[in-house]
Amino acid sequence: MKNPYIKLARMAVEKYIKEGKIIEPPKDLPDEFCKERAGVFVSIHKKKEGISHDEQKRILRGCIGTYLPTKENIAKEIISNAISATKDPRSLPIQKDELPYLTYEVYILEEPKLIKSLDELDPKKYGILIKALDFEKSALLLPDLEGIDTIEKQIFVCCQKAGIDPTKEKFVIFKFGAKKYEE
Repeated sequence: MKNPYIKLARMAVEKYIKEGKIIEPPKDLPDEFCKERAGVFVSIHKKKEGISHDEQKRILRGCIGTYLPTKENIAKEIISNAISATKDPRSLPIQKDELPYLTYEVYILEEPKLIKSLDELDPKKYGILIKALDFEKSALLLPDLEGIDTIEKQIFVCCQKAGIDPTKEKFVIFKFGAKKYEE
């Protein structure tokens, strides 16, 4: 059986793209989907066509999420963020003919915790949230991202994403764990 987190994200995207409708959480979901709250990120990738399965590369089509819960439960958080990921402003909206080629990742986030020392970070294990001290600018990087293998690179990329100049602006760093589900 397919992972229930991935199955829910896929159902939400397909119903929305095909019919313009937002699904309700199915009744047969595991208890934690309806009883627990958490921040959730949904990433959608498209498999490149014409490449053998072994060397198959994927193109990011959308990645949207919330680092703190905004909905009444994880199921509604997944549905909302999966639909938002279809309209990620960094790329064109997902089209119906792309649906068979899409793969999904769902991250269930732990609450971010302010770090006291860089020694607490590990880009393979923890994601980071960086906020400028004026709290006008912020950005988040999920854990274990391809090409992000040092603490320094993780901080640099996250600052760049936030528009923070780490040599001139003061900022705080939060770390968070995340469970990643993928197909």
